[in-house]
Amino acid sequence: MRRGRIALSFATVLARATGRPEPHLDFATPAQACGIAKGQLAYYHALERQGHVRVIRGAAQLEAHIAEWTAWDAAHPDDAAEGNAPTPPLGFVISMEGADPILEPAHLQEWWEGGLRLLELSHFGPGRYAGGTGTEIGLTELGKSLLSEMGRVGVTLDLTHCSDQAFWEALAQHPGPVMASHNNCRALAPHQRQFSDEQIRAIVGRDGVIGVALDCWMIKPGWRHGDSNEAIKLADVVTHIDHICQIAGSSRHAAIGTDLDGGFGREGSPHDLDTIADLQKIAGLVAQRGYGADDIAAIMHGNWFRFLRRAWGTA
Repeated sequence: MRRGRIALSFATVLARATGRPEPHLDFATPAQACGIAKGQLAYYHALERQGHVRVIRGAAQLEAHIAEWTAWDAAHPDDAAEGNAPTPPLGFVISMEGADPILEPAHLQEWWEGGLRLLELSHFGPGRYAGGTGTEIGLTELGKSLLSEMGRVGVTLDLTHCSDQAFWEALAQHPGPVMASHNNCRALAPHQRQFSDEQIRAIVGRDGVIGVALDCWMIKPGWRHGDSNEAIKLADVVTHIDHICQIAGSSRHAAIGTDLDGGFGREGSPHDLDTIADLQKIAGLVAQRGYGADDIAAIMHGNWFRFLRRAWGTA
């Protein structure tokens, strides 16, 4: 991440309690999921204590972090690719991927105090608060209460992994900023996990941002884990970026989401991506599609910065 100048990322905690236990991912009770997710959050805090990362909690901290990285970037134009110059700490905005670890809506305040700023209601399967990927379940009663609490506390709604029903119900109930941290286009990779053009338009209409993911199966239809990834390239990811831009009529709503913490490695990623540092290749590939410098900067980082500023009340 340092070599790739990835100054800011969404760092997730993930522990489900859907009633379908799965080792290291889906736990038998919400209390177990809560404990595991708290441990993941504690890991980020430990990295912060050691100076490796900085947990970004608000607008003033975000601006200072961006300024520090911008100054470092300008002062080290050649060193970064080789990692020769120590970078500032990596910036982490803490996200929860599926709300199951939140024991009840009132528990959200405690998570906020621990640094949580982005929240997906669900993950795969039937979440406690909403239906997730692979379901046709909307918001639960707990989910409706949690959305109200999110508005009160100030946690931003991430619509990634919502079932179609939960997507539209949450969008209707939640008046605050909405985004999708890692989601691709259903028109290009037909699967309920991806957004339809109508859903993309709805997020654009709320001035949201969609970060594209780098999971091979989410990039091209028909790919399955175990298949060769030689035919899938970062240029195919840019096709999803371009699709979002064409729907929006601008580059304002497309960004990079990756999902590179998603439990897979190089075998499940585009063939020309070796490490996360290779995300820098995307800028050139976007330029090849005819996008100008301002558009490229927006897609690579500017749209997320703008979105966070607005969500945190400074834009």
